Amino acid sequence: MADTPHNHGGGHGPIIPKSPNEALKPERVPEPPRRSRKARSQLVIFLNFVMTMVMIVGVVAVAGFYYMISSFQKPGPLEANTHFMVRAGNGLAEIANNLERNGIISDARVFRYVSATYLRDGGTLKAGEYDIKAGASMKEIMELLESGKSILYSVVLPEGLTVRQMMLRLAEDPVLEGELPAELPPEGSLRPDTYKFSRGTKRAEIVQQMRVAQERLINQIWEKRDPDLPIETKEEFVTLASIVEKETGVDDERARVASVFLNRLQKGMRLQSDPTIIYGLFGGDGKPSDRPIYKSDLQKETPYNTYVIKGLPPTPIANPGRAALEAVANPWRTKDLYFVADGTGGHAFAETLEEHNANVRRWRKLEAERADSAEAQLGDGQPGGDEAEKPTN
Repeated sequence: MADTPHNHGGGHGPIIPKSPNEALKPERVPEPPRRSRKARSQLVIFLNFVMTMVMIVGVVAVAGFYYMISSFQKPGPLEANTHFMVRAGNGLAEIANNLERNGIISDARVFRYVSATYLRDGGTLKAGEYDIKAGASMKEIMELLESGKSILYSVVLPEGLTVRQMMLRLAEDPVLEGELPAELPPEGSLRPDTYKFSRGTKRAEIVQQMRVAQERLINQIWEKRDPDLPIETKEEFVTLASIVEKETGVDDERARVASVFLNRLQKGMRLQSDPTIIYGLFGGDGKPSDRPIYKSDLQKETPYNTYVIKGLPPTPIANPGRAALEAVANPWRTKDLYFVADGTGGHAFAETLEEHNANVRRWRKLEAERADSAEAQLGDGQPGGDEAEKPTN
């Protein structure tokens, strides 16, 4: 029996020879071992956990967003209308905390974060004092503060006040803040008007506003003045307007009163205006209400007493308003040289001294009748003094 080839290397079977082509082919890589069921189940659990957390976070985010939006839009806790102050420089966080502290909103964080979302396009919450209605929502409050429609106060500064008198009114206003200018503005340089402002406005800001407004008004009227006006400068123009302002408060008289003074200036006559006597004696403080003008006052030499000096006084004697400025810029064309009170709040005008004296006599008679009537009511006459009769302007 023929010998059978054996693999003497031990137990691996016979060696089968390969052809050259077969030898060049790559051998098959063995497959990796399959994961156990236990390993596969741990991966699934992890993925499920991740998905669950994502869903929970999403639900919480949606719920939180809904809560914030609904809280932002629902009526607030405020039970009665109130005022709320936003100071200049307050940030959103500080405003929100102050709103919550004052019981106007329920949650400062909600107001802060949602408002920040609304205000991304450049909107801001503006300084000022605001009237917040009872039950106002955070959204309504934010819109109000963004609008800047704050509470406005006003200070009334009528025509004919001196600069010092105007400063006193500003100083006494309880809403305005800050100091007045250390140096008083020139007489006649402040525009009489009603000025509106929000809480926190500085007194110096109002003064500057008044100066700018008066300068603008004077320039506008001066440019449209009568070309034949016998006044050369704006300073003289304002000075005469201040005298007209103090002489009459009757609208349809101002241009005629202005004509009297202008006619006197052209003729070289003294103006003889009572308000200039008063300003020369008491300055910007004004005459005390219980102090009459005495005959002796007419002769007191001051730079403002137009019974003594010729021409206009050195400065205005008050702050004239638009009507007085326009009256001087475009006066009536008259030949009047005199006027005196007519007893009705207005004046009687005259071209000649004779006519004027007749008007004065009528005025004195009327005043005497009133005095007799007053004495009859009181039972005793009032003490006399060195009082001046109404000067013969």
